[in-house]
Amino acid sequence: MDVLKKVPVKEQEASVRAHNFEEVCLGYTLEEAKEEASRCLNCKNAMCVKGCPVSIDIPGFIAQVKEGNIEKAYEILSASTALPAVCGRVCPQETQCEGKCIRGIKGEPVSIGKLERFVADWASEHGIKPKKAEKTNGHKVAVIGSGPSGLTCAGDLAKLGYDVTIFEALHEAGGVLVYGIPEFRLPKEKVVAKEIENVRSLGVKIETDVVIGKSVTIDELINEEGFEAVFIGSGAGLPKFMGIPGENSNGVFSANEYLTRSNLMKAFSEDSNTPIMKSRKVAVVGGGNVAMDAARTALRLGAEVHIVYRRSEEELPARVEEVHHAKEEGIIFDLLTNPTEILADEKGWVCGMKCIKMELGEPDASGRRRPVEVPDSEFTMDVDTVIMSLGTSPNPLIASTTEGLETNKYKCIVASEENGATSKAGVYAGGDAVTGAATVILAMGAGKAAAKGIDEYLNK
Repeated sequence: MDVLKKVPVKEQEASVRAHNFEEVCLGYTLEEAKEEASRCLNCKNAMCVKGCPVSIDIPGFIAQVKEGNIEKAYEILSASTALPAVCGRVCPQETQCEGKCIRGIKGEPVSIGKLERFVADWASEHGIKPKKAEKTNGHKVAVIGSGPSGLTCAGDLAKLGYDVTIFEALHEAGGVLVYGIPEFRLPKEKVVAKEIENVRSLGVKIETDVVIGKSVTIDELINEEGFEAVFIGSGAGLPKFMGIPGENSNGVFSANEYLTRSNLMKAFSEDSNTPIMKSRKVAVVGGGNVAMDAARTALRLGAEVHIVYRRSEEELPARVEEVHHAKEEGIIFDLLTNPTEILADEKGWVCGMKCIKMELGEPDASGRRRPVEVPDSEFTMDVDTVIMSLGTSPNPLIASTTEGLETNKYKCIVASEENGATSKAGVYAGGDAVTGAATVILAMGAGKAAAKGIDEYLNK
């Protein structure tokens, strides 16, 4: 065994997986997991833990995997995270825990994410649940949104004995885990549904089809329903567009709509009530993880797919693994390219997209080099579908119907990074509703911090 290299993880062949929605990564076997765990140096001052937004005892759970004590490894994991099977699949480990791993200095870091996934999947297969509180404490807390921040906050509070109810606007719990991330990255029945069931097993109640701000307001939850604190984890589902001519044409989607219809509503199915159009050639505008998800979904639905991004590959915000998988599957990357107009036929359907070539100039406020147009480089792409993946912002409904709740110029709720406290007493917030669109694990970290803040608030 070469201790400087990761134990390889099996994946579906690219030529096969490009035509199905089954999970790409197949995960470790027990023997492979134990072998990979043996690479861990079990550092006393573990930098990997400092790189984890939910502070998992990473050396602790990996040491148990090495010895084959998987149930104990799960006990350690589930003490810190409500969604280990999810995080093992979608966390950007390369910039967080694995990015800090000492093994990575002279070789490859330990596959912390793949080990987390293995432990969580093993526990699920063996019917092992997280430990619940021995008794309740009599305090009622409402959580708005059943995405990663809401599930984490609810789970942590339930473990402390709180009576927690999650209110979800959609007909199915899970938030972005269900509607945003495709099946081939995050299986819904095998992973998401079981993780949500684990949160329910802690005593958390989940009410779906409740739109806070319409069905009931936060003030009513507090003043009439008896909730002593509220956590807002409603996410950021309001899509952004470029504002170029032709964006209202038929065949232009936000990535949010395209993925929601595919993932949650199964619109790709032959007998769907809301079928998604069969595209010939798709342009996905953007370079983040959501853009990769939309592109890889469109590919599986039979289209030729192009990623159109105005910077170079070096500046792509998507995870390296996602870009690698997209390329393997046949996604075409049109980099240093920016759309200027979407063309439509006489019936209003997309029939092309005007673009201009870009080059990188001086760095902008984000530290990335600013793209500038190359003179006389306009051209037209032959496409019949355009998917805009330019980020999302929070829906302003909750803030506009809650008295005394401060928001910033981006319509995000203003909340403390330390404990999630907002300008309104007893109301806490975290995740994308506060930061704008970010990662699952950062939303979980915010939910964890808010649970601690709520516990301190109710036990003053």
